[in-house]
Amino acid sequence: MARPSALQATVWAFVGSISLYLGFVSLLTIPFLQNQAIYLNSVTLTWFQDVTIPEQWGFLRNQVTPFTLQTPDGETLHAWHILPIGLYQKHEQQLLAEPSGIVPDIAQSLGFQLLRDDPDALLVLYFHGAAGTLGSGWRPPSYRAMHAASPDKIHTVAIDYRGFGSSTGFTSEEGLLTDAITLAEWAMKEAQIPPSRIVIFGQPAHAFLRYGPGLVAPFVDVELLTATYRIAGMIPVLDPLAHFPPLLRFLHNFIVTKWPSKIKLAQFINRVEQLPAEESRYHITIIHAEDDYDIPWTHSEELFWHAVNATSPEGITYDELEKEKEETRLQLGAGGWLVNRESKKGSIREQIVKHGLHDKLMSYPVVSLAILRAFQRG
Repeated sequence: MARPSALQATVWAFVGSISLYLGFVSLLTIPFLQNQAIYLNSVTLTWFQDVTIPEQWGFLRNQVTPFTLQTPDGETLHAWHILPIGLYQKHEQQLLAEPSGIVPDIAQSLGFQLLRDDPDALLVLYFHGAAGTLGSGWRPPSYRAMHAASPDKIHTVAIDYRGFGSSTGFTSEEGLLTDAITLAEWAMKEAQIPPSRIVIFGQPAHAFLRYGPGLVAPFVDVELLTATYRIAGMIPVLDPLAHFPPLLRFLHNFIVTKWPSKIKLAQFINRVEQLPAEESRYHITIIHAEDDYDIPWTHSEELFWHAVNATSPEGITYDELEKEKEETRLQLGAGGWLVNRESKKGSIREQIVKHGLHDKLMSYPVVSLAILRAFQRG
């Protein structure tokens, strides 16, 4: 039998690759597998580590208090309360004397009391992105970045959503929003921290509540995300099909989980803008790195436009805003650039840095400064 020519082998390899890719795409129309591709919650990245022992990630003994939260629909969320290093130093001996590991009642821990009883305490509510747990990758270093600018005052509480890590339940858009609200309600009611002393930090845009969020490497919505996203930075989802708009629109009909961040953010701003002058204000910061190979920084460009467009009834076109940005943009050289848009009830800031990839950026000083600025303007 004659051996296939090099051309035939190439053709068969190409056809095989196309078949495998189309098979992969067809599997994504199944809701369960679609959820796995979006959330990657089964990929914990902490398989051989115990998330009830935060010292494994370089934290001091009892600097982090692991605890659980109960959601209204019966799920149990695993959480970390991270003390700022300066505050830890002041109470080090008392903290060292406490039992370590997950606490049965967070209200009985010294760390919680230092948060609740300090009228000047500040709190970051940290909502991580897809894949992993609250101990994965660059998340622990980013917790340290939260309090870097004020090491005596800024506490951080991070959670694993339902279905992530040791939290119970199954992931869903509605469920994750319930988890975010559960943490916010805990912060205000149990820890007794008023909204003016709370900052929401999200990576990506998983949580829009009634407080001004800070967003790092966010996405516009799942439909645009699938057209640009590469799983682990390597495996394209629908990017190859983005060149065929009718086919892409057809496949979007099968997307169950929408995460319309652009709509949620616009609704949040529009709602606050309509409140009486003496009521709530917002301060939103969107940060993205140009070298982010997971979620292109152009997502932040579009999110910024949707946010600014919602600040007034007359709105603004994308091209009009781009022209305005050209005139007001602050160039930071190798540090990138930023623009800031003030409105009647708040401010919207977009900062694009040149370096930081998708996750490293969370631990950078640009994030520490954004957190401090949000508290100062609260």
